[in-house]
Amino acid sequence: MAIKGFQGTSLLDYPGKIASLLFLGGCNLTCPFCHNPGLVLEPDQYPDYPMEFILGELEQRRKFIDGVVVSGGEPTINPELGELLREIKKLGLKVKLDTNGLLPCCLEGLVSRDLVDFVAMDLKTAPQRYGELHNQPVKIDNLLESIRILVEGKIEYEFRTTCVPNLVETEDILAIGEALKGAGLWVLQQFVASHALEEKYQDLEPHSYSKLKEFVGIGQRYANSVSLRGV
Repeated sequence: MAIKGFQGTSLLDYPGKIASLLFLGGCNLTCPFCHNPGLVLEPDQYPDYPMEFILGELEQRRKFIDGVVVSGGEPTINPELGELLREIKKLGLKVKLDTNGLLPCCLEGLVSRDLVDFVAMDLKTAPQRYGELHNQPVKIDNLLESIRILVEGKIEYEFRTTCVPNLVETEDILAIGEALKGAGLWVLQQFVASHALEEKYQDLEPHSYSKLKEFVGIGQRYANSVSLRGV
C-alpha cells in the first residue's frame, strides 16, 4: 500500500491546532490558478510512500502536533484515503480535509465514520462556470450535494473561495452565495499569481482590497460569517 505525492510534513496552523500537512497527488480538476500544478499535472513525478512510513513519521510528531491536514491535489480521489485517515485517527490525532467537493459519496462516508474533524471545501467560481476549470465535464450536482452535506451536518467546516480575477467577480460571488446559502463560515481568499498552473494567470493583477471588501458585503447576505484571508 502506498500514497502518491506525500511530500513530508510541515507545521501548519488550522482552527487553533498545530498540524502536519500531507499532500496527495492527482486531481479531478485542472484549475488554471492552482498553486500545486505538479501534483495535478504530473503526480507520478513524486514517489510513492508506504502508509507505514507516513504513519511512522506522524507517530514521531505526536508530542507536538494536534492533528493532520490532508490536502492535494484532491485527496478524495485516492482510494486509500479512508484507510489512511482511520489509521491517523488511531494515533489520537485530529484530521482536517481539504477538498473540492466533487466526490460527495466519499465526503459523506468519511464524515459518517468520524474520520474527519474539520472540512475546508473550495468553491472556485459560480457553479455554472465549473466547466472552465477542467478539460472534461464537471458534475455540478456533486458540488451542490457536498455543500448540502456540510451545511446540514454537524461537522465543523469552512467554504473557501480564492478571488481570482475574471473567475470570481460580483456575479460569481452572488451565484456562489446562492449555492451555499445558510452556511456557517465562508472565507474569501486573496489571489496570489505566482506559481499558478497556467502562465497567463501568473500575470493577473489581484483584486483590490476595496473590491474584496465589497465581496464580503455580498457574502454576508448568504453566510453567517464571512472573512478575508491573505490580505
